[in-house]
Amino acid sequence: MPQPSLEGLRLDGRVCLVTGATSGHGLALARWLARLGGEVVLIGRSEERCRTAAREIGAATGRTPDVLLCDLSSRASIDRAAAGWLAGGRPLHVLCNNAGQVNLRRRASVDGLEMTLAVNYLACFQLTLRLLPRLLGSATEAAPSRVVNVSSDTHRMVSLDPDDLERRGRRHSLMGSYARSKLCIVHFTRELSRRLRGRGVVANAVDPGPVESRIGQNNPGAAADLLAVVMRHVFPAAEWAARTAVWLAAAPEAAAVTGGYFKYGRPRTPRVAPGVGPRLWAASAAITGASLPRESTPR
Repeated sequence: MPQPSLEGLRLDGRVCLVTGATSGHGLALARWLARLGGEVVLIGRSEERCRTAAREIGAATGRTPDVLLCDLSSRASIDRAAAGWLAGGRPLHVLCNNAGQVNLRRRASVDGLEMTLAVNYLACFQLTLRLLPRLLGSATEAAPSRVVNVSSDTHRMVSLDPDDLERRGRRHSLMGSYARSKLCIVHFTRELSRRLRGRGVVANAVDPGPVESRIGQNNPGAAADLLAVVMRHVFPAAEWAARTAVWLAAAPEAAAVTGGYFKYGRPRTPRVAPGVGPRLWAASAAITGASLPRESTPR
């Protein structure tokens, strides 16, 4: 499938924060943003892995990213990282919520939440809203700030009940949990766009398609090893797959687009049920304690 052209795109002076950037799609995305002149910051739990990725990006582009440590499975860690960013006064022009994982068995986060939901979606919701004051403050009329959320076409496989996001008491499904987290991201992106329309921040979701990555490597055993072999030999290279997310983060024409869902550089129609977005937002806010800044509340 074709991907959008990135020729001529520049991000000079634009500060770009990328989650899940130590491997796969996130690493390729961060490398692209640095190559285009962006001031990239990697956010992750492991300082060693983040520093290794930063050195690799620096060697490839001449621009070594900074690192912001944060455990995206922990609500308290997300709050600390966001508070530190806001206190530092640094602008934020592009936020790429890329981090994701799959789990063979049901796991609980430090907050007692189902881990796939916590890392893939609730962290995206909480981090975005916590950093929103800086995204709003860094935007100009000519250059809105941008939120790029990585979703997946697997969202079409499932439905969503905002009153039972964790599906407590039900049998865990690796693919079902992953797909529901990606459906949450689609709804969140559309709802965020609606609530921020005209306020200087655009938000879009992207499915990079199949991509070679380390997703699933947090699981022990032969299944994770087999998944790594399949991804390495079957799935497209991350450098190619990341181009649509880069286009959403950098292309001038993408600055006028918000609330969209993109794959291979083109808008697609996601599979969403009416009325779910506001209910999901309310449930997510109750779980994370995050909300829109007062001045961003829709009139």
